[in-house]
Amino acid sequence: MTPANRTPVRVGVFGLLGSGNLGNDGSLEAVLGYLRAEHPGAVVDALCGGPEVVTARYGIPATRLHWYRGEYRTASRAGAIAGKGLGKLVDAVRTAAWVRRHDVVIVPGMGVLEATLPLRPWGFPYSLFLLCGSGRLFGTRVALVGVGAAAIGNRPTRALVRWSARLAGYRSYRDALSRDAMRAMGVDTARDKVYPDLAFALPTPPASAPSGSPGPVCVGVMDFHGGNDDRARAEEIHRRYLDGTTRFVRALVEDGRPVRLLTGDECDRPVVAAILDAVDSPLVTAAEAASLADLMKETAAADTVVATRYHNLVCALKVGTPTLALSYAAKSDALMDRMGLAAYCHPAREVDAGQLLEQFRALEKRSAELRRTLAERNLTAARQLEDQFTALTAALFPAADHAHALREAK
Repeated sequence: MTPANRTPVRVGVFGLLGSGNLGNDGSLEAVLGYLRAEHPGAVVDALCGGPEVVTARYGIPATRLHWYRGEYRTASRAGAIAGKGLGKLVDAVRTAAWVRRHDVVIVPGMGVLEATLPLRPWGFPYSLFLLCGSGRLFGTRVALVGVGAAAIGNRPTRALVRWSARLAGYRSYRDALSRDAMRAMGVDTARDKVYPDLAFALPTPPASAPSGSPGPVCVGVMDFHGGNDDRARAEEIHRRYLDGTTRFVRALVEDGRPVRLLTGDECDRPVVAAILDAVDSPLVTAAEAASLADLMKETAAADTVVATRYHNLVCALKVGTPTLALSYAAKSDALMDRMGLAAYCHPAREVDAGQLLEQFRALEKRSAELRRTLAERNLTAARQLEDQFTALTAALFPAADHAHALREAK
């Protein structure tokens, strides 16, 4: 409890939250659950992409991350270009002022130190740099908690990400590959720890008992166009991914299997529509998931899951459903390896429907065994995340108390 003669510790959460990405919001939900359980006196607010959604869904005040509302639209006219340029200057002042009002700022999970999807340096990497730089300037501890990182080819993006990590007061990663990537980029990671993805701390819905006969399959799809270095052939990659995934769904339907299409971001909906139109079967339906909890319920009801988005995989693995990854980045391979399913990865850039179907059938033959493996790995993940939150309290809240005392003395 917070003593009566002191104002509460002020905690900010930061990121592309409330913007339609269910994985990002799930990471926020996990951190809010931790704060409410372990630090109920803390006053929490957000600087984020979708403030209205965050306030409505999680009940905390929220401020828009960018002053210029067209930040993520391509600027082709002079007015839009000028608006974006002015927005960068305004955001520097807004971010600094927001950070200064807090004792602690937490960046909850997300791939904030990677560019495995198309990313411009003056978008989110610049925002993260402003956050971490402001934290260092004003003595506010910035914590990058359970984040993802990867090697970055683009020099400006790499520089912004490297300096953001260096300026942060606390770092932990969702896999060893992320820590290795930051070490390779020149960040001292000697004290940084690796824990499971924060979404493994969310409540788990009960799994459905296998039916004994071939049952439903969840297929998680993605508006996939390759990574940051694939811009020149992004459309070719997307066509190949969509064609291979559609052929796979059609093969499942020909076997009489009900297929449930899942998404993880608002931008994935056109992919669902394209598959529904191409297959045109009552056996194929689309889920309307609004949270990771919804996704977990969908995957818990399935016999098997085949998915692309990282947090689709997390949800399926967390509920213990045998899962095959359409892997688009090393983080997916690392997750599958951690959960004992390293053999069941298929490249999202080169989806071969025939080979994918063979892997799928091999996975289903081992279903009972893999469900036992996943149950064991999930128990381990839960214990490791308890350690993560204990470490976070030790690292942040004594520092927050000290910073708070200094401000109170002024």
